[in-house]
Amino acid sequence: MLFCLLSMILAWIVAMPLWLGGGLAHPSFRWIALAMMITPSIAAVIVASLEGKLGKFFEHVGMWPVRRPWRFITAMLLGILIPVFLILQAVFVGSWLGVFPGDLQNFTILKIVSGEDGIGHYLADQGGLILVAGLMNLLPALGEEVGWRGWLWPRLQPMGQLPAILISGIVWGIWHAPLILLGYNYPLADGAWGVVSMCGMCVVVGAFFAWLRTFSQSVWPAALAHAIFNASAGLVSLFMVIGVILDTQKASILGWSGWILPAILIAVMLSVRAFGEPATPRLSTDRPIRS
Repeated sequence: MLFCLLSMILAWIVAMPLWLGGGLAHPSFRWIALAMMITPSIAAVIVASLEGKLGKFFEHVGMWPVRRPWRFITAMLLGILIPVFLILQAVFVGSWLGVFPGDLQNFTILKIVSGEDGIGHYLADQGGLILVAGLMNLLPALGEEVGWRGWLWPRLQPMGQLPAILISGIVWGIWHAPLILLGYNYPLADGAWGVVSMCGMCVVVGAFFAWLRTFSQSVWPAALAHAIFNASAGLVSLFMVIGVILDTQKASILGWSGWILPAILIAVMLSVRAFGEPATPRLSTDRPIRS
């Protein structure tokens, strides 16, 4: 509870300049958003200090050492592929349901931007750019993941697989409120409904990040997946009908139609207890918190 409270308070403090003037158009928005991504790690460090566990912080949050090298390597590769899959599947599911304005017959935008090089060559180039952008954003993503999947996820394990997924996802979603309430990600949302939608997205996407954490016993694959996810978000625009506004509450991975297939996969993973093993030894302490 203290970790969650600190994370959210720190996020609001960092984002306050946006609320005092400028909103998402604030000239320093990008830097403020990047600074906000570090707040979960800061909260985790504070609580670990209060518990007297700071000396083993890197180990507890899965930063070091690498315990299972082959699983770590596999998880890092999956950390590149899974986010792209999550984003692209939402395009096709949403188009099939009629809520995503997909141009999946003519691919007009994709053909325009591809030019003479062709779609295949263009998409390969985009894949390379996404990988580079993901690696460049790895450290800011780690700032979040040390908190969410490194610190919080293992502590929720005793509650069971599904509660851990739901609680960690909802906390992650609410943490985004300082930006979401300004129209970030959900510009068409009415009031707090954008935050509700963000919680849904974070539950679904966060489950896969948490599985990477559990499978590898490391926070790095989750951080890479987070960075690739952010870098890949713009892919949806390549498959849209020109000039149509996207309602992100309904479509893309941000909207409910994008959660259907991942939710089915999560249900299968739950049935085989893929999330069941604690990623690290529990971080709880028998000693009282020191003041």
